[in-house]
Amino acid sequence: MTTASPPVLPDGIRQGNEKLICVTNAAGRKLQDLIARDQSGGYLRVAITGGGCNGLSYRMRFVDEPKRGDILVESGGARVIVDSKSALYLKGTHLDYSTRLISGGFKFSNPNAKSSCSCGESFSL
Repeated sequence: MTTASPPVLPDGIRQGNEKLICVTNAAGRKLQDLIARDQSGGYLRVAITGGGCNGLSYRMRFVDEPKRGDILVESGGARVIVDSKSALYLKGTHLDYSTRLISGGFKFSNPNAKSSCSCGESFSL
């Protein structure tokens, strides 16, 4: 019996799993569509920054490659990278995508958030 070898990661990059962040299939398909359309980097960087109406905000952007110290999670057909500081706030988060006309788009479901704003872009702990 042969076992698949783990993927080779760039130096200084750690492999994460869906316990950190889970991307639904719908979100993964939309991310792949955006990468193909914009011919942008093949990784989605998800970060937490200060700001927004509840104190902390989600930030997403496409990048070409991870940085030293990042955590790489492959989920829902997407490659997501998270810095170690943001990982503390994201643990257990689900990223979904909806095509609904009202309240559509990317949505974070974060079990660590004590409250969030109506737009879903900021939260507090």
